[in-house]
Amino acid sequence: MLTRCLKQYNEAFGLGATFLRRYATALPQQQLNETVSAPVHLENARPFKELPGPSRYEIVRGFMLGGEFYKKTFTEAVMQLSEKYGTLFHFPALFGKPEMVLALNPADYPTIFRKEGVWPDRRPLDSFAYHREVHRPDIFQGIHGLMTTSGEDWAKIRTATNPVLMQPRNARLYLNTILEINDEFLERIRHIRDPVTNEMPDDFHDDLNRLTLEGIVGVALNTRLGMIHKNRDSPECKQLLQSIRDFFDLSEDLEVKPSIWKIVKTPKFYKLMKTLDLLADLCNKYIDEALKQIEMDRDGKFTSEVGKENSVLEKLLRIDRRIAVVMALDMMMAGVDTTSSTLTGILFCIAKNPDKQQKLFEELKNILPNKDSRLTIENMQNLPYLRACIKEGIRYHPIILGTLRSLPTDVVLSGYRIPAGIDIMISSNLLLRNEEFVKEPNKFVPERWLRNDTEGKKYHIDNPFVYLPFGFGPRSCVGKRIVDLELEITLTRLVRNFVIEFNYSTENAFIPKLVSQPCIPLKFKFEERNE
Repeated sequence: MLTRCLKQYNEAFGLGATFLRRYATALPQQQLNETVSAPVHLENARPFKELPGPSRYEIVRGFMLGGEFYKKTFTEAVMQLSEKYGTLFHFPALFGKPEMVLALNPADYPTIFRKEGVWPDRRPLDSFAYHREVHRPDIFQGIHGLMTTSGEDWAKIRTATNPVLMQPRNARLYLNTILEINDEFLERIRHIRDPVTNEMPDDFHDDLNRLTLEGIVGVALNTRLGMIHKNRDSPECKQLLQSIRDFFDLSEDLEVKPSIWKIVKTPKFYKLMKTLDLLADLCNKYIDEALKQIEMDRDGKFTSEVGKENSVLEKLLRIDRRIAVVMALDMMMAGVDTTSSTLTGILFCIAKNPDKQQKLFEELKNILPNKDSRLTIENMQNLPYLRACIKEGIRYHPIILGTLRSLPTDVVLSGYRIPAGIDIMISSNLLLRNEEFVKEPNKFVPERWLRNDTEGKKYHIDNPFVYLPFGFGPRSCVGKRIVDLELEITLTRLVRNFVIEFNYSTENAFIPKLVSQPCIPLKFKFEERNE
């Protein structure tokens, strides 16, 4: 019932099960063992029926007109419920949706991840799965993508996509593609900023969405939509962006909040099906055009730009055409709001902490002595403070609630026996501004992520399972490397070219929905640097 990025992989299926198990436990296993406290045996645990939590009536009445959760997001409701029921509580089954356990105690997280099995299971957005499996099987032909599959079906897709998307060296090959798009974005900033105040217009969030969508399409399809300048006013581009926003908003209403769509198809359900139809049609149009270009290239009628890396679509075509098409579609649907909201949160932090911004600028100036100096794969290798700023910005403004797991065996969490198959929401991102787990959580301290920084040592987060922005293990976000690249390039280009300010309050700047969205005008000030 929430958060989806896309997910991760591991090598060959057949030999793949062994590799997946090894991958899932490779680096974090030591942390798993170190973090787990003395276990409570199943026979000594309190029974599941004693686990506290709200009743069906409390939830349904709470979200109705005049209820305590009315007009609140699910995340806000979870925070309110945790104050009443503690750090582990159950959420009742409602309207065809199974019950769920909300886990806000990080001491339980190692147990969950250690017991998740070779193919970690996470229930998808049911309405999204319905669209692919029931409503439009003609489009997806049995390949439903990483977001709506589990078990062996998921493992096969992940096996195909991991080498293309999860290897850092492969992601960096798209540097020139992202740089080209960022150059155009800098021109856009200079064009739309107020000539007197250097501030962005109120709707700058739209430009950030266009930047991230253009970047995703560039990587996925080696295609330019012209969202930033050339075709920004085309009805098709506007329709695509609006459909992506509608998808996230409607998913919040149907999947996160109580909804009867599984019993009676509601107007919002039909609107979501229509939205997903439109998204699939628009994205498939661009995918078909990219496929034609790939065929022309193979026939010797070279049409692609020299020096550009092959698209994700082209690389996956060598493995499985259906997987290639569905993955390209998922990248376009799932990567826009997630990346633009993350970038917005980091920009807030950079703008509100000029001393940290200056320190970042000094690091960037060492590799980019001039504003027009070119980023390369080589000179991007050693930028620890840039990456620390990104990590701290994500901690300060997390955009999702956490991740979900359904375990194959019974486990004990916080002294309670949780049966196999129960959905467990690992609400780790709600802990990132909690003083119990993060020292001075309301301060932006990138140094807490630097290994050998004297100042940062006292701010280190001791529990590694508190910070899980891209999930954990084999099912962590498959788009992580591409997102990292987009964020690193965009932050580098912006800070090297501009002094960034935000002269307004950032309190309650995001509304915490399925993916948190900025809810204030993004009137960033971008003043040209003279050095």
